[in-house]
Amino acid sequence: MSNVVVFGAGGTAGSRITAEAFDRGHRVIAAVRRPEATSYLPAGVRVVTGDVTSARSVRELAPDADVMVVAVGGGDRALWRDAAQNLTTVLRDVPAAPRIIHVGGGSTLLTPKGTPVLDEPDFPAEYRESALGQADALAWYRTCADGVTWTYLSPPPLEFHPGERTGHYRTGTEEPVTDAQGRSVLTYEDLAVAVVDEIENPRFENMRFTAAY
Repeated sequence: MSNVVVFGAGGTAGSRITAEAFDRGHRVIAAVRRPEATSYLPAGVRVVTGDVTSARSVRELAPDADVMVVAVGGGDRALWRDAAQNLTTVLRDVPAAPRIIHVGGGSTLLTPKGTPVLDEPDFPAEYRESALGQADALAWYRTCADGVTWTYLSPPPLEFHPGERTGHYRTGTEEPVTDAQGRSVLTYEDLAVAVVDEIENPRFENMRFTAAY
């Protein structure tokens, strides 16, 4: 059993990760900006006010954590880089620091040409700022995260949505995992399974991985 802090536990991904971890017997702290709006989380989950971009929040929650999961969202490009920078900076100075699992963007995965999906001409303009923010966060972990243990998980770039929990998925690293029809698909429910599997059986320390059916 691990002590898991989930930043962004009130969101689409974070709420499912919180429930999956709790249902599998982990102690879970849901760190959210509005605790009063999380009545849908499982009873028994400890809900606290927390902000992954706040050094004070991370410092206060770190002693109670084996793993800190980042599952925040928003349109501000700076959010994800700020989250990665704040976590790594604070946790370097924490004895027995918790591991970071950052749920990032699928648009940072590479096409067969070796370029990020977000650089494709038809990439939706409305998602570009958040995609660039996730790219910034991944670059930060890869170049500036000495002294901490991190994992960055990218869902599929396009076909990623709420749905059924199957408990099954396949993994890759830099390119989307595709099926026989060339599609890369995953539900938020099985993303949560992949996150908790990585908590329980670390296979991708200090690297990025992706998951799909």
